Amino acid sequence: MTRVLLVALLVGGTTACSTPGRRGDVVIFASGADLQSINPLLTLHPLARQVQRYALLTTLARYDSALTPVPYLAREWAWSPDRKQLTFHLAQGVDWHDGIPTTARDARWTLDAARDPAVGYPRQSELHDLARVSAPDDSTLVLDWSTAQDRFPDVLTDLAILPSHLLDTVPRDRLRQAGWNEHPVGNGPFRFVRHEPNRRWVFERNPAFPASLGGPPHIDRLVIAVVDEPMTKLAALVGGELDFAGIQPGHAPWVKKHADLAVVDYPLFFTYVIALNTRKPPFDQLAVRQRLASAIDRQEIVDGYAYGFATPATGPVPPGVLGSVASAYPPAAYPPAASPPVAFELLTVGTGDNVLEQMLQSQLSHAGFTVTIRQLELSAFLDRVYGPTHDFTAAVMGVPGDIALGHLRPLGEVAGMAVPKDPVAAQRLFLDSIPATFLYHARGIQGMNRRVLGVKMDTRGELVTLSQWHIAH
Repeated sequence: MTRVLLVALLVGGTTACSTPGRRGDVVIFASGADLQSINPLLTLHPLARQVQRYALLTTLARYDSALTPVPYLAREWAWSPDRKQLTFHLAQGVDWHDGIPTTARDARWTLDAARDPAVGYPRQSELHDLARVSAPDDSTLVLDWSTAQDRFPDVLTDLAILPSHLLDTVPRDRLRQAGWNEHPVGNGPFRFVRHEPNRRWVFERNPAFPASLGGPPHIDRLVIAVVDEPMTKLAALVGGELDFAGIQPGHAPWVKKHADLAVVDYPLFFTYVIALNTRKPPFDQLAVRQRLASAIDRQEIVDGYAYGFATPATGPVPPGVLGSVASAYPPAAYPPAASPPVAFELLTVGTGDNVLEQMLQSQLSHAGFTVTIRQLELSAFLDRVYGPTHDFTAAVMGVPGDIALGHLRPLGEVAGMAVPKDPVAAQRLFLDSIPATFLYHARGIQGMNRRVLGVKMDTRGELVTLSQWHIAH
């Protein structure tokens, strides 16, 4: 995207003010790709999931800064003595943006749809033990589990509730074609305005959002602008055309030199991996997967690619996360001279210079691997990697994590291995069988215009305090 086109995108139809950098109470947040889907039942896209949770829709509960579940749409809840039944009492007076009240029936429909394999909800396996969902009245939701639950289900902080009155007539296996996905009606602090594919999503302030859930936002509009070229994104940030833009680690010192900009550096539960398709050669052989894992110099990647804004991965879970399993990962190195040559194609997303992939290509060449890098647009990448045929050999992926480690199961499914529900057993499988090799645990780096105040970013995401953002006048 050229900078001229970017200016037209950001200014045109966004605000009455026609001067870039003087948008009033409109915040423009850059995304490197279009949001995969605005429907929480259908997407893995990290930013899309944040827009769902913090802008358009609401979740039953959410995490505070200490990652403790706190009330949101559900104002309180209680477990039965045997911890097999969880009863929620939902807030009243929360309306969908078409004026229809939000009720427990909406939550019941959403959870029932998420449990249905026909829908393809990415975290469906985490609801396997959920035996029954009922809504005895408009404000009461009851979840019955087949086994005792030892913690609050993490999935309930991630899955945003959908309007049953607009979706319950759509066959479950056709939810991807539902009209709601293109013109969504939410119940959150921001209302949908428009979507221009591969250009932008526009949301506006919901003045009726209840005070009990945080009240109306302070900014008038949020624009998610799709800017796929890193240098165009950087130039637009410096030129005042963007308020937020993810930046490459090497650009952080340069951005800091601009008085009107700040660099926000924050922890993420986000790990970069190479997913290995264990269904087909050469990665159907454990020895080859071990050889690849041991050939990668993770510290060199952190220093040379991430400029220190990351931690070398010694397993699937970042250090310090409760329940992480200590390991000797990666396996001991194989002598390159004793290893037969192996050639494979490495899929990646983007149109940039692919520095990470080129570093991997160079490192692996010393261990007898010939790597061909194949760049794909996001939708094509997702189709090949996550589609029913899993048409790939290896793929570089950024994997957003969750406290319950449920993200390991979809990753295992992509690679062709069934991952146990137990978090410790799941980690052991990845450490021992290597369906994916872990590269590094990332830190977030956002360039931010200082005109936006009230911003906090942490492991919960970039938009976690979105409703409190306000503009310095």
